[in-house]
Amino acid sequence: MTSTNGTGTHGAVIVDKAPEQDGPVVELRSAGKSYGNIRALHGVDLKVFPSQVTCVLGDNGAGKSTLIKIISGLHQHTEGEFLVDGEPVRFSTPREALDKGIATVYQDLAVVPLMPVWRNFFLGSEMTKGPWPIRRLDIEKMKKTADEELRNMGIVLDDLEQPIGTLSGGQRQCVAIARAVYFGARVLILDEPTAALGVKQSGVVLKYIAAARDRGLGVIFITHNPHHAYMVGDHFSVLRLGTMELNASRDEVSLEELTNHMAGGTELAALKHELAQVRGVDVEELPEEEDLTAPVATSEGKS
Repeated sequence: MTSTNGTGTHGAVIVDKAPEQDGPVVELRSAGKSYGNIRALHGVDLKVFPSQVTCVLGDNGAGKSTLIKIISGLHQHTEGEFLVDGEPVRFSTPREALDKGIATVYQDLAVVPLMPVWRNFFLGSEMTKGPWPIRRLDIEKMKKTADEELRNMGIVLDDLEQPIGTLSGGQRQCVAIARAVYFGARVLILDEPTAALGVKQSGVVLKYIAAARDRGLGVIFITHNPHHAYMVGDHFSVLRLGTMELNASRDEVSLEELTNHMAGGTELAALKHELAQVRGVDVEELPEEEDLTAPVATSEGKS
């Protein structure tokens, strides 16, 4: 990523993306999280490589939110290891994760709907000019930079002065992605970015997820939609009740298999005989239990 070096209100320097590397940027080894006696996550292995989209799927309560909180620095893991660039880390705040190049785009996007697009792009890291203590916002530079960075991602907006709340859900997601890329993200965590979007807007967001990958970022795509995941994913991890049920690269799993794991196929297969006794229930399409409970192939290296 190429970006103009500058400073925000807190003196944070905007730097270029780190050089390419062979190993994972982020890695979890048998990681887990407990809240008192409640074990929310257990034995999770995850590798996030540059220029790859790692899809983490799971139903409500599967542990996706807990996983996001650990990687983004909101919570600390209570078991296993968390490594960034091969070095063990234990973040105390999200700022520490950001300093390591890990940015999270949540569903609410952390934007101010009535503020212009360019202002939201630099929200919290505004460019300033002039001598201290009478420094003022460098509005023209922020507008120009926001426009350039959005265009670099393929996002063309006619008016950056329009309130960001007037954009479609997909467009707001794309602005948030471009903002994270500009401010030096190496790993981008996207929390259910297509959950509240229609088909067309979901396609727009998936396009920019692929664009972020092509710019060298490691993307963690959190979703409950296997079809969206399979369109852009390079590696797939399925969480169920806090544990990793599936951990496979794209060439090791088909969309049908991914959908079966995501939809609770193991439980349904186990009940196949009982379901066959119920009138009106077609079990012909259900997989056999042994097909879904067999040891899952995992990728040790970069797929």
